[in-house]
Amino acid sequence: MNLVGPSPEKIKNLFSSIHQTYDLTNDVMTFGLVRRWRKMLVNWSQAAPGSHILDCATGTGDLAFEFKKKVGPTGKVTGIDFCPEMLEPAYKKAQKLQMDVQFLTADMTNLPFEDNTFDVTSVAYGIRNVEDPIKALQEMSRVTKPKGFVMILETGEPQGLLLKKGVQLYFKKVVPLIGGVISGKKDAYEYLSSSSCAFPSAKEFLNLLKSTKSFAACEHKNLLGSFLYKAVVAK
Repeated sequence: MNLVGPSPEKIKNLFSSIHQTYDLTNDVMTFGLVRRWRKMLVNWSQAAPGSHILDCATGTGDLAFEFKKKVGPTGKVTGIDFCPEMLEPAYKKAQKLQMDVQFLTADMTNLPFEDNTFDVTSVAYGIRNVEDPIKALQEMSRVTKPKGFVMILETGEPQGLLLKKGVQLYFKKVVPLIGGVISGKKDAYEYLSSSSCAFPSAKEFLNLLKSTKSFAACEHKNLLGSFLYKAVVAK
């Protein structure tokens, strides 16, 4: 995996340009499956009533809200994103859903929290957009309690030649087209498509997780064009 990601300024500008149509585009591009995948992540995380959760690169907040349903009124969920425009829909959703979720503008490579604060720390489709993914993963581990979990949902190279070819074709040709039609920002979805195709296989990403020396164990689940990762924090 390329350990040097895109510049933060590029990513911030990109997401600020598509924040208003981001949710609709995601639903259309994944045929609604992203909703199911978020639920799978939350369930696999072993989050429970009263748990404290941090969702990094939370965007419009959907994963944070899914966690809030699980942890209930005694739990605490915080979502952070370094693009303030992406958080605007999250604030509105929190009011509409009447959910007590805290949203902060912050960078996941420099988290403004003390060590061992959260039971679970998560990120969905955010690691590939970070300039220094190793540092981001180490920061997520730092703020997570010993034996807590870092949960990651990301794209990745699927197994099987036909499935691999099909997913690559979809990302390269269809995703930019859909994103362009809905958002009017085809170039933004051309980048997101290329970054998805360039993301490593599950084996390579598991090796990256291990290289951080932050986790006692790592495992994954294979989805259709995406992967779920669960890493146990070692301290």
